[in-house]
Amino acid sequence: MLFQNEGLRVREMERKDAHLLAKWLSDPRVLEFYEGRDNPFDLVKVNEVFFDDEVDEVKCIVEFGGIEVGYVQFYPVDDETKQQYGYGDGSIYGTDQFIGEPEYWNKGIGSSLVEGMIKFLKSDKHADYIIMDPQTRNKRAIKCYEKCGFKKVKLLPERELHEGVYQDCWLMEYRT
Repeated sequence: MLFQNEGLRVREMERKDAHLLAKWLSDPRVLEFYEGRDNPFDLVKVNEVFFDDEVDEVKCIVEFGGIEVGYVQFYPVDDETKQQYGYGDGSIYGTDQFIGEPEYWNKGIGSSLVEGMIKFLKSDKHADYIIMDPQTRNKRAIKCYEKCGFKKVKLLPERELHEGVYQDCWLMEYRT
């Protein structure tokens, strides 16, 4: 287990969790902002994408009240990305996350998750900055991140191909 707080528990993902990602990433409500409704996942695709040998990315399952409700991953930002975003040296981590069970949306679980990740990355990974790049149209996520102390620092025009259209994203950062 990586951490827990307020009924929330985050643990590293295991191969037995593949069915959860296949369920969440085939739900159009989740795909609207994560991966795209034109890009649903089945078990084969989940295994190909989420269980590769990339060692820098730590993939985790989010539990709330003992129920698996979402996904989070974190990773050290590489030197090329640091330079692209205007960062110098330092420990910079990126995160991506979603709550995959829509009935758990708008209950504060996302905020609890992001706050827990901030504490974990500060204390265990000694992060100087934590960054993420949500699509500008994902107002609910942006509101959550701002509530947790993230600031919009740079518009990233046409950053992400989503449902056949390049979407603008915000580079958001949390300074530790």
